[in-house]
Amino acid sequence: MPMQVGRSGKNLFKEWEGLKTHVYLDSGGQPTIGIGHLLTRSERTSGKIMIQGQAVNYQNGLTEQQCWDLLDQDLDVAEKVVNEKVKVPLNQNQFDALVSFVFNVGTSAFSSSTLLKLLNQGQYDQVPTQLRRWVRDSGKIVQGLVNRREKEIVLWNTPA
Repeated sequence: MPMQVGRSGKNLFKEWEGLKTHVYLDSGGQPTIGIGHLLTRSERTSGKIMIQGQAVNYQNGLTEQQCWDLLDQDLDVAEKVVNEKVKVPLNQNQFDALVSFVFNVGTSAFSSSTLLKLLNQGQYDQVPTQLRRWVRDSGKIVQGLVNRREKEIVLWNTPA
């Protein structure tokens, strides 16, 4: 059965991404809402987000529950990629750390990463070093990404 991010993992997402009920610009200047939900072009154009099959107008903000539901939806993609691409066993904390990473960098970046290649060779000890390479946005080191990677590394290294 595929793994999913646990409640403690979701709380870490809230800590790292923040929970904002109104649109804000992320560190790369992209419009974002909820718990790190990057608004798509169609969402920006329509003013609506599909949450659990319902078109929700976000102009006046989302409820906290809608933010959590949106995170669950967004995590589905990252969870699926980690479950499909990682060929070695993971504990819950390792899984949650990788889902956080994929959620942040994107599925294609993860799928073609050296991190994934080394992990699938069983080189678990190389994951922290590889995570530390992913701290730039638009070519510049971003302290928020440095902090996030270090928290992901702590989670990765915490026995489940």
